[in-house]
Amino acid sequence: MKKTIPFIICCLFVLTAMARERNYLLYTDSNISKLKNQISNDKSVKDHWNTQYKMAKDLLKKDKLKSKDGLLLGLVYRMTGEEKFASKLKEILLSYTSKKTWEGATLLKRTPAWKAGLGTSHTSYDIAMGFDCIYNYLSETERQDIAKDIVRLGITPAREDWLEPEKNMHTYDTMGHNWWSACVYMSGLTSLSVRNEIPEATKWAEEIQESAIEWINYTGSVLQNKPPTFDQDGGFYESINYASYAASQYLLFLSAYQNVWSNTPIYKSPILDKIGDFFINTTYYVKGGEDLAVNFGDSGLIATGDRIVRLLWNLGYQNEGYQYYMNHISNGENRDSSSAEALILNPDFKSNNLSFSKNRPKSHLYKDMGWATMRNSWDDNATMLAVKSGFTWNHAHADAGSYILFHNGKNLIIDSGGASYLSPLYTEFYCQSEAHNVIFFNGKAQNRKDPYFGNVNPGSLHNLVEGDNFKYLLANATGPYSHILTRNYRNFIWVGDVILVIDDLLAFEPGKFEWFLHYNGESTLKGGIDLTIKDEDAKIRVRPLFPNTFPPGGERPHDFPEHMLLTEKIGHEDHHPEEEKPFWSISHFEETARTKFISAIILENDDNENNLPVITRDETKDYLKVSITQKGETTEVYFNLLADGSLKHRNSLINIDGWETDAYITVLKFDEGADKTNINNVNEVFIGHGSYLRRDGQVLIHALSKYTALVENFGAQPNLIFQGQPNTTVNLYSPKNINSLKLNDATKNGDYNDSKKTIKLLIRDNK
Repeated sequence: MKKTIPFIICCLFVLTAMARERNYLLYTDSNISKLKNQISNDKSVKDHWNTQYKMAKDLLKKDKLKSKDGLLLGLVYRMTGEEKFASKLKEILLSYTSKKTWEGATLLKRTPAWKAGLGTSHTSYDIAMGFDCIYNYLSETERQDIAKDIVRLGITPAREDWLEPEKNMHTYDTMGHNWWSACVYMSGLTSLSVRNEIPEATKWAEEIQESAIEWINYTGSVLQNKPPTFDQDGGFYESINYASYAASQYLLFLSAYQNVWSNTPIYKSPILDKIGDFFINTTYYVKGGEDLAVNFGDSGLIATGDRIVRLLWNLGYQNEGYQYYMNHISNGENRDSSSAEALILNPDFKSNNLSFSKNRPKSHLYKDMGWATMRNSWDDNATMLAVKSGFTWNHAHADAGSYILFHNGKNLIIDSGGASYLSPLYTEFYCQSEAHNVIFFNGKAQNRKDPYFGNVNPGSLHNLVEGDNFKYLLANATGPYSHILTRNYRNFIWVGDVILVIDDLLAFEPGKFEWFLHYNGESTLKGGIDLTIKDEDAKIRVRPLFPNTFPPGGERPHDFPEHMLLTEKIGHEDHHPEEEKPFWSISHFEETARTKFISAIILENDDNENNLPVITRDETKDYLKVSITQKGETTEVYFNLLADGSLKHRNSLINIDGWETDAYITVLKFDEGADKTNINNVNEVFIGHGSYLRRDGQVLIHALSKYTALVENFGAQPNLIFQGQPNTTVNLYSPKNINSLKLNDATKNGDYNDSKKTIKLLIRDNK
């Protein structure tokens, strides 16, 4: 019997210890150990921790705390074991679980009442995390009572509004695509927190995990003009801010789910491999200052995916690009890096080798949602152009065909941004086309109801081509303008320090065309030719070329009525509707039903300060020509006026300076001063929507269907970037016998015809 008593005591001790073990949601034992190690070895982390610890001590002195204060108190308790922090957190839990509802009065007044919106979602997260952190501090009775109230106030309302077949009233696109993520996945995380006390909670969490495949892959709605949740490449159309918010709610749940049940299979979407890159591609990296973000829609210039990348890293999605991004944002001192959540998710980096920026593409097209970014370098303070022509609805504004430009550390050509949703100007100005760099016709652009109802024919982006020193992109904004225009195409050609913006426009009847230009800094008309835009050391020039320039030499518009008209208009500051902000309108000199606007954006920098690119223009009945000479090279850009849809049942055949083609746009590069009639002097060829280019009977490039293609190192060892039919036969000029070339980053074999001086390529499925 004496031997039995110690055995029983030992068993009781083991059982008690096992009862105290808990697989925590985020503040796991391993994460706590990692953070303690970082505090010991990293001064920056130590400083952040000391700041947070002091803030937690200050919270102990306050009588009334918010639910989110529990996130910090919980972390400090888990780190230190000091019960005074657990005691204060318990006060928060008891206060919030004694309430009648966690939802705001506004949603509750709707018919039927919305019992679980973002108020319930945010509070559920805070309380679930707090409950999880002090789980072992609470008595069994306290756990049971608090858990029941968490179900009553957080889980049940969310499930009834969003999930239960018998009661739910919301879908994947209610209130945009981010609300479902917030309301449902926080309900799932909260279910995980009470899994020991509520038998059904495990099933609830499992159901929500399984639903991820439907939310992530939601394909949109034709009748209600709703887009898919995600672009196939990981983009999220509702803006950078909402991309971060929506994805974070899912990733928080997924992290907690894996921490609780590490061996349970989960749905792993391919999107998780790509969403981090969406934030990398849409960030403009600033030297010595805060990095900037593409602020299309309801977002701000200072917006990051830091939270997303931290969560992805902790889920095992780790690469040098993510490390570079987290280290770079705000010079490694991101404003969120010291929060309780950020500290516990702070990654351990194994290497400081950050070579990713030298290898990855500098441009990216999110084709499903109609966003694109193009940059000339991944270096800090480089130049980045961002273009949007996609959906309009909810957080996505009426901005089909709009673009913004970052240069030398500044955002010079801007999006007007947004304002509080309570401000009348949010609906009247910021969401509307006049707040963006788009086309207007007779004072109209997109339907003013598009931000509310969506547009049945959204804009789109096509044919992003990136070469070593050449980029092209086509924006189709015709759909959103179809009530006033039958053509609204915007082409971007970026060569060296010049970006050409080419608008191809056709209306149902004659009227006034104009395009808007929003800017930061100072802008003036210089020399009667250029609009200068300057913000400290960042400078660009905007020069209209077609249908005409500004009046020469700064002459009065009254004396030169055939030139472009510049008018100042008044908008509003980003997130400060009370502050007026001027912007420009550049308008056609006469009413017309068809026109081509071509303008040049000239990027000023230290290298070209006293040697700006030389740009000339030429016009005939059938084509427009822009010639750009810079850095020892001349680029000839031809726009075929016969290829703009004005011909029916006839191809757009044209002879331009001896070059025979049917292409919409043709670009040829030569050494400066070279004989431009000699095909062997061509360094580079671009064909935009064409099938052939010939001169003096010699084929330069040919196919039987139209395509978009760039040929670099033309006539030597060509590099062909080709976008066309999946099955195409291409003949390409080569003065020497070659049997292979580089096609879309892969080696492609072909057959060389010595008599025709061409190599024949059979492209099958674009390979």
